[in-house]
Amino acid sequence: MIRLIWNLSIRTRLFLRTWMPTNILLDAIRTRRGLRWGIPAMLLAIPYLLIANLCVQAIADNGPGWLHLVVLWSIRNSLKMLWIGPVSVILLIGARLRERAERRRQQRAEVSETTEESRADALVH
Repeated sequence: MIRLIWNLSIRTRLFLRTWMPTNILLDAIRTRRGLRWGIPAMLLAIPYLLIANLCVQAIADNGPGWLHLVVLWSIRNSLKMLWIGPVSVILLIGARLRERAERRRQQRAEVSETTEESRADALVH
């Protein structure tokens, strides 16, 4: 039974990450090239919150009960969009620090190669 539930949850997660637009967008933002789009992506939370607001108003006016699911869906997606902004900034800072360290490492390697070559030339002459 646990194996069945485990497999079902894995397949559900795979389906959602493959076909749901917000998950596709979040995966694209988490790449190195997409990290800069995290803050602008936070603006996508506004339409989701508007959808939630409209559905809550419709529910208050004796609308159908299934609108509660739409409210939960839209709030969940708005929170995902709000969440990716700060996370992408943190990931971008980390990526830039790693790139800077790599550039320094390459520069040090180039300097050490040139000093070794100059020492070798001095010994030959």
